[in-house]
Amino acid sequence: MSVTQPVSKAAAPRSKDVVRDGGREGRALLKGQQTKAAIVDAALALATQIGLEGLSIGALAELTGMSKSGVFAHFGSREELQISVIREYHTRFEQEVFYPALRVQRGLPRLRAMFGNWMKRTSAEIDSGCIYISGAVEFDDRPGPVRDALAESVHIWLAAMNRAVVQAREEGHLRADADENQVAFEIHALILALHYEARFLKNPGSMVRATTGFDNILARYGAPASASGEPR
Repeated sequence: MSVTQPVSKAAAPRSKDVVRDGGREGRALLKGQQTKAAIVDAALALATQIGLEGLSIGALAELTGMSKSGVFAHFGSREELQISVIREYHTRFEQEVFYPALRVQRGLPRLRAMFGNWMKRTSAEIDSGCIYISGAVEFDDRPGPVRDALAESVHIWLAAMNRAVVQAREEGHLRADADENQVAFEIHALILALHYEARFLKNPGSMVRATTGFDNILARYGAPASASGEPR
């Protein structure tokens, strides 16, 4: 005799019930994802103003009109909320800075596009704030998952910048001995200086100086010009 008993027709769920239940579960899942996305969006907007450290379940509950338990159910902890904000910021950064540059020709044109997109985003963040920069100040000496998430995001971006420099060198637009780490470091330093000068010191002309600094970097590491004056 088999130990598995057949399911009676009375006990078996009807196909319409399965579809109906599946539809309810699907809608509930979608609603949950939409609610979480809305919370993260609100948290990111708040974090750009007060920093990641200022985020709390209570503050987000008040901002979104939800209960604390409702917000907590989507994240489980303040730390997970902070990490979700970092990931969302990184996603938006890639969409605005990195991916548009990929549509530009490899080499110097792409490197210029990456820097130009980065400048646009930085200029937009002068009044709000940059999660990468403010987060580094808040968590530079605080080991843990939040710092790790921040560092990983910055490493990913700098690695992309390094690759763009390497491609520019391979295309003959930069000198063969140009060190991609050094070039990327100097470009990154420009953005950090721009943020400090424009946001903190309120110095006029900071954007122009940053652009001039970028041109100077390319001139210093650029390959000798061809007869037509264009990079080889």
